[in-house]
Amino acid sequence: MLKPQVHQSHQSLKPLVPLSKPFLRGNFHAFRALQSSSSIKNIPKIRIGISPSVNIKAITTFTQKSTQVKAFVTIKPSVGGLVSGFVDDVKDMFETGAEKPTIKGFAHRAGEDKDGHIIYESKFEVPPSFGEVGAILVENEHHKEMYLNDIVLDGPRNGPVNITCGSWVQSKHVNKQKRIFFTNKSYLPSQTPNGLTRLRAEELLNLRGDGQGERKTHDRIYDYDVYNDLGVPDFCSELARPVLGGKEHPYPRRCRTGRPPCETDPASESRTLINYVPRDEAFSEIKQLQFSAKTLYSVLHGLVPSLETAIIDTDLGFPYFTTIDKLFNEGVNVPMPETFKEKALWRTILPRLVKGIEDTGKEVLRFETPETMDRDKFFWFRDEEFGRQTLAGLNPYSIRLVTEWPLRSTLDPEIYGPPESAITKELIEKEIGGIMTVEEAIKQKKLFILDYHDLLLPYVEKVRELKGTTLYGSRTLFFSYPSGTLRPLAIELTRPPMDGKPQWKQVFTPSWHSTECWLWRLAKAHVLAHDSGYHQLVSHWLRTHCCTEPYIIATNRQLSAMHPINRLLQPHFRYTMEINALAREALVNAGGIIESTFSPGKYSMELSSVAYDKHWRFDHEALPKDLISRGMAVEDPSAPRGIKLTIEDYPFAKDGLDLWDALKQWVTDFVNHYYPNPSSVESDEELRSWWTEIRTVGHADKKDEPWWPVLKTPEDLIDIITTIAWVASGHHAAVNFGQYTFGGYFPNRPTVARTKMPIEDPSDEDWKLFLEKPEDVLLQCFPSQIQATTVMAILDTLSSHSPDEEYLGKQMEQAWGDDPVIKAAFERFSGRLKELEGIIDERNANENLKNRTGAGMVPYELMKPFSEPGVTGQGVPYSISI
Repeated sequence: MLKPQVHQSHQSLKPLVPLSKPFLRGNFHAFRALQSSSSIKNIPKIRIGISPSVNIKAITTFTQKSTQVKAFVTIKPSVGGLVSGFVDDVKDMFETGAEKPTIKGFAHRAGEDKDGHIIYESKFEVPPSFGEVGAILVENEHHKEMYLNDIVLDGPRNGPVNITCGSWVQSKHVNKQKRIFFTNKSYLPSQTPNGLTRLRAEELLNLRGDGQGERKTHDRIYDYDVYNDLGVPDFCSELARPVLGGKEHPYPRRCRTGRPPCETDPASESRTLINYVPRDEAFSEIKQLQFSAKTLYSVLHGLVPSLETAIIDTDLGFPYFTTIDKLFNEGVNVPMPETFKEKALWRTILPRLVKGIEDTGKEVLRFETPETMDRDKFFWFRDEEFGRQTLAGLNPYSIRLVTEWPLRSTLDPEIYGPPESAITKELIEKEIGGIMTVEEAIKQKKLFILDYHDLLLPYVEKVRELKGTTLYGSRTLFFSYPSGTLRPLAIELTRPPMDGKPQWKQVFTPSWHSTECWLWRLAKAHVLAHDSGYHQLVSHWLRTHCCTEPYIIATNRQLSAMHPINRLLQPHFRYTMEINALAREALVNAGGIIESTFSPGKYSMELSSVAYDKHWRFDHEALPKDLISRGMAVEDPSAPRGIKLTIEDYPFAKDGLDLWDALKQWVTDFVNHYYPNPSSVESDEELRSWWTEIRTVGHADKKDEPWWPVLKTPEDLIDIITTIAWVASGHHAAVNFGQYTFGGYFPNRPTVARTKMPIEDPSDEDWKLFLEKPEDVLLQCFPSQIQATTVMAILDTLSSHSPDEEYLGKQMEQAWGDDPVIKAAFERFSGRLKELEGIIDERNANENLKNRTGAGMVPYELMKPFSEPGVTGQGVPYSISI
């Protein structure tokens, strides 16, 4: 994210040097289209330039006394020293003037900072008619784009004027429009100085575009489109996919690329050209080499194809559990890239995965042992761990309270068969040892469920037509003991009427008898595959990555860079659009990683559309409302935060609510500072346009829903902003950074169940195999070798924090630091998060909290705000950056 400069004196160059990570989110300056006022006239202008490469024009707004001004221009060199080269060759001249006589001063190169930023300095006298600088116009006269970090004017009486640019500036030969950069001072629309009103409106128009034509890589235009770029129908009819977004398949919107339509399906967009994201949203050519995103790209486009070459038989499973263990101690031989440069790149960016064998010169893909398996090799086998992970695992968003009995489907019985569940009252009472009736258990809030029955059942027949996978509708019931631990009681698997056969449903329970015990393990593998798919497609992709993209687009189109809410939100949007574009290219696309390794196969994204249609609500994306909607909490005015957890030892919820509270207090302090008058929110036209566009365009298929929050008061704004910030930070961290910890040993969370239950319409041969070698049947049900190793490589990368990760509350945006009130609020926020680190450590050391502590148990740390680089199972970044 961008780091606007703090107003400081220039005793040294260091305070004036820009952020140490200048290639982060460049488009801090997002703008909204306003009605243009009359053109600015008779306003003094300062023209500062690095001739012949850069011309910079500063627009002033009022008059001060004559003073000497220092100008510092900081530029980041690109790969190969391109910018460095042309800066060295310039005339080193700063000049001022536009409507006034030119004032010239000669600049000298002041040096470089520790990160290689090139700094130029000039001194010149500014006459009395010059006033406070409010914006900078930049023109790049070089033939290549350049990355402009910042411009600092030092000398005005009120301290340095800081203009954080943090953006790519295109050559004027590519884009004739001068770039507009505003100073770090925030203004609501009604507070905008007259001299900046036109520029504020003009730059927002530039960012909105006209919705026409194909986007080019250098464009900075934000616009909307449906998900019509997942399939490749021109290549193969098997790779055609439905358009997501619209009445038939409701879905959030993505960034428009404008690529031409497919020849065989005009409703689909071709994938032959580059997948556009606005220029400042894209990973930089320098910093991307250090980011997890680059690692992900290398895994997707290099390592996975090598695996496919090494493991020729795509249906080959693991013959023994010891074969799975070899992935961690011996690895898989993989063919390496041919060139030395590519080999070196692999070893540099994939050090956890690709190991060299010096004596043979070969390369192997050898996985690090996940912490869960390292602590307890048989952790995945235990039913108690199965239950615990619904509260303190990778997908803590699915478990919900049972409030009605009997369990019934809402699907059409004419199509899907009898709606009544096969899980009976008698069965449950037997499983809980007769200590209470089902009615008493429900009243005492003791029964919980993972319910994927109605979501998956309509896809069972279609998925079963695919090769190498199968599907059921499923329900899994749990009982809560006084300790707060969950014990699984029963799993129900259902197949709808199909192929001339009636509905099939069967209930499986834990047992001491070998046959029932192995059937239970197989049923559990199916449920875990369902949960893995739901986690990846809904809890993770849909609810964080996908639903956040419209917020980013609307913020850049409708909130000016000067708007305080823009500056509050921008850290939460870093890299998300580029990551999403990469996902559409190789993860969620037709034939991509998700389709080839998860149970729903080619219907994966369509299934996420169904989940969006039936279950997604913006108001329930707020953590307290989410917990209440699932029955995992109730409103309680006597509770510390007005909410009481149904299971007190619910690690995700307990830590998450503390994080939510800290985040909401920070947002509250920020919003109340800029909106002290309750009516100022409703009168903010940019804010109104922003919220309207999110609801009616970004989430157009939900625009008529009654649950959308109104935006009239500061309290409304606080709730909306906190929800958006939470989804990008806490929610995403909870479902992302534990992926390798819990899924790296795939028997714990298989992504696909390849074979049906042996008890479903068994042949004599199949049943005999099950009775004689049940372990073989379970291994055949698990993912194939290519599926497992591919997913493990992806999960390892997705779970890793990059060295430059920016954690929630750790580093202050310097625009916030310019205001003493906001600075103090942020310091309180940061302090709360540091306290939360200690609180979580104390909870994880409390032996009374059975879902956190125990022999061989991995403590729950996903809500700890800070982390070291790598796969750590902790750390909450601001944004969805991987």
